[in-house]
Amino acid sequence: MLKKLVLGLMMFLLLGECAEACTVIVVTKGASADGSVMVSHSNDGYDGEVNLAYVPAKDHPAGSMRPVYASAAALGAMPEYNTYDQPNLVAPERGADYDFPDRPRTRAIGYIPEIGHTYAYLDADYGIVNEHGLMMGECTDMSAHLPEVPFKEGGGIFYASELSRVALERCRTAREAVELMGALIDEYGLWGSGETLAVADREEAWVFEMQMSPTGKGGFWIAEKIPDGDFFIAASQFRIRGIREGDSNQIFNPNLPQMLKDAGWAAYDEEGRVDWVKSLQSQEFYHPYYSKRRVWRGMSLVAPSKKFPSRVGGWDEKTYPFSVRPDKKLNIEDVARIYRDYYQGTEFDKTKTTLAGMYGSPYHYASEIGERPFLSSNTSYTHISQVSDALPSPVVWMSMNTPYENPFVPFAVSEVPKEYRALRDTYDSTKMYWTSNEVMALTQGYFNIMSPIVRDAVERSEANSVRLINASSGFLKEQFADALRGNALKIFEDWKELSRRLMMKFNAAAGVKYERLPAADTPKKY
Repeated sequence: MLKKLVLGLMMFLLLGECAEACTVIVVTKGASADGSVMVSHSNDGYDGEVNLAYVPAKDHPAGSMRPVYASAAALGAMPEYNTYDQPNLVAPERGADYDFPDRPRTRAIGYIPEIGHTYAYLDADYGIVNEHGLMMGECTDMSAHLPEVPFKEGGGIFYASELSRVALERCRTAREAVELMGALIDEYGLWGSGETLAVADREEAWVFEMQMSPTGKGGFWIAEKIPDGDFFIAASQFRIRGIREGDSNQIFNPNLPQMLKDAGWAAYDEEGRVDWVKSLQSQEFYHPYYSKRRVWRGMSLVAPSKKFPSRVGGWDEKTYPFSVRPDKKLNIEDVARIYRDYYQGTEFDKTKTTLAGMYGSPYHYASEIGERPFLSSNTSYTHISQVSDALPSPVVWMSMNTPYENPFVPFAVSEVPKEYRALRDTYDSTKMYWTSNEVMALTQGYFNIMSPIVRDAVERSEANSVRLINASSGFLKEQFADALRGNALKIFEDWKELSRRLMMKFNAAAGVKYERLPAADTPKKY
């Protein structure tokens, strides 16, 4: 028992600065209402990147080398490499969105051979989607065997952020990306933490999971295809189970089972196969249900008929399947609602816990010590990528800060308006990030009073964006990108007006009252 307590405390201390980890969702083509494939990711760390960056397509001279950069999203800032939370990367050769003249350039931690032509893509703390519709979504996982490996000279050079970017630069399909990322891990190695990358194109979707090796060389990795027609969710815990040799729906280094045995990590399922989750001791961050409660909730929201139990017997239980077929086809709005969920209507409702804020706030302003919901005060952004043959271009629906108070705004794989690029350490009223913060701060302080007004504004904004997307089938790519940029600028103006309206309506606390008057304790006489 003491050993378990010590191990738990050690993992809490090791991972205490890794924010709250993330949630990734995939809706396959057959599970969506319009035939789209969707990949989403909530970047749940206050110190995370707040910008959507456009990296243009490029031609490269023969024999050139591609820098590989560290990321503060892995284990924190690395000042010796000029690697910080904001901006997460200063690398002008990537494009104008990574050119910050007054900030020191990020130093590379390694190099790989460059290819002749790289594709355009949208980027943030992790790669998001490229011009051909290859999409990525990330969540950090944990192996109790080896929770983290800091970067050191001579060790692995890849963390999930740069791995996802190289794949977006070089691949058109999810299968190509899986094979490339696996090969890069084998050759160049991993550092950082265990990671899941959802990888999808307009036809199929895969889950790619990776973990550092105790040898410091290469790494462990495996990918599994999500059945078409299914919904997938990962919430800071590895999800792939038995390693199935000879199964075309899995891709992994052929030596993976033996590598796990050599490390002394191999554990087996009831059929005698090496079990990926058990072998890596992929426990939940901090406490039970930090991860599994979100998996339960996500699957229950899309497939209530399955009546999944909210409680499990342990971190390695197979209570929830790898993926589930939803009761009805899903759309963008359905995915957005999941990220705004705080277990409302269940016994785990975050507005009714001892950590709930005043005025019915579901937000907890500290590291989560209860069941972690989708909605988090620490979210820096959430994106939903969408690809479909009916769209002129892949689309990224981006919500800055927490998504309850901020709409998902669609962008094409093209230049992003300067109003949507900001720095956390520089206040600028001409930036959506800061206007978003104003609305968010007001709403979260008086949640039950202001959230109905904000929720209505969010719903109207997203409904308008959906109508624009649905009317765009005949647009040329650049015409589509221009239309979405114009829409984004209108939303920015709407949010400035919303901030002013909230201030005017509730200035000097007008209209702010207790929902339930506390018992009077004033004296009756002198």
